[in-house]
Amino acid sequence: MSEQADFHSGFVAIVGRPNVGKSTFLNRVVGEKVAIMSNKAQTTRNKIQGIYTTKTAQIVFIDTPGIHKPDNKLDEFMLSSATSSLNEVDAVLFMVSAKDKKGPGDTFIIDQLKRVKQPVYLIVNKIDTVHPNDLAPFVESYQKDMAFKQVFPISALQGNNVTELLTELERELPVGPQYYPDDQITDHPEYFVVSELIREKILELTREEVPHSVAVQVEKMRHNDNEKMKIDATIVVERPGQKGIIIGQGGKMLKEIGTRARRDIERLLGEKVYLQLWVKVDKGWRDNQQYLDELGYRKKDY
Repeated sequence: MSEQADFHSGFVAIVGRPNVGKSTFLNRVVGEKVAIMSNKAQTTRNKIQGIYTTKTAQIVFIDTPGIHKPDNKLDEFMLSSATSSLNEVDAVLFMVSAKDKKGPGDTFIIDQLKRVKQPVYLIVNKIDTVHPNDLAPFVESYQKDMAFKQVFPISALQGNNVTELLTELERELPVGPQYYPDDQITDHPEYFVVSELIREKILELTREEVPHSVAVQVEKMRHNDNEKMKIDATIVVERPGQKGIIIGQGGKMLKEIGTRARRDIERLLGEKVYLQLWVKVDKGWRDNQQYLDELGYRKKDY
C-alpha cells in the first residue's frame, strides 16, 4: 500500500441512461475487458469496479447499471444498485450520449444528482458520431438543468479526451492510500467476470426476446487432470422458446456462444479453458428474490 503524502485515491461512480457507453469507457480506462459491452439496454446489472492506478494515484470506478424505471424485482435491484453508489463515492461521472437527445430518463437522473454533495462531471460520450458544431447546444441543454463541476466531451471508443478526464480526476481526488495492488484491475471474483463474459456473447448472438430474460451462473471452476481449467456454467432463461433460441438448431448457437466466450475467458485467465454450458428454464426468475440472491443480485449489496 502506498503511503506517499502526495498520492491521491478515491472512488468514482459512472451513472447514465442505458447504452451511453459506460462499460466501454471503463474498459478503455483499465485496458482490459472488465465490463461487458452490448448494444442492448440493461447490459450491466451489478456494480463493476475497475481500478486505474498510476505512480501518483488510484481511481476505483464503479460502473452502475443504467438507471431506468423498474418493472420487476431485477429492475428494482438494478435501480437501487445505481442510486446507492452516489452516496459511497468521491465524485460522479454523469455520462450521456452525444447522438441521443436529452430525454425523461436524463431528467430523472439529474433530479437525483442535484442531491449529491460530491462533484458531478458531465461526460458527453460518442462525440465521434456527431458534428462538432452540434456539441455546444447539446451541452447547454444539460447545463440549464444543473451546474456541473466540469464538462468533458469524449469518445470512449476512440479514446478522445479520456486522458484529460483521468488527469482531472487524479488532481481532484483526496490524498489517500493505494487500496489495490498495481496490477489489479477489478475487485470482482473470477466467477463473476467469467459469467459476464458468457452473458456478453449471448447478447451478441441472440435475438431481442432473449437478453433481458437471461442470466449466467458459473457452477464450478477447477483444473482437471490435464491441468486445463474446466468451467461449468448454466444459462437461465424464462421460457422454453428462449432456451431453443440459445441452443439453436443442432446445438449450433450454444456452441458458438461457448467458443466466443472461451476465447475471452482464456485471455482473462491466461490459460487454456474447457467450457461446458447448460441451458435451463426458470419461469419468472427475475421476480424470485431467493433466486436473484443465488445469481448475485443480493439486497445486501445495495
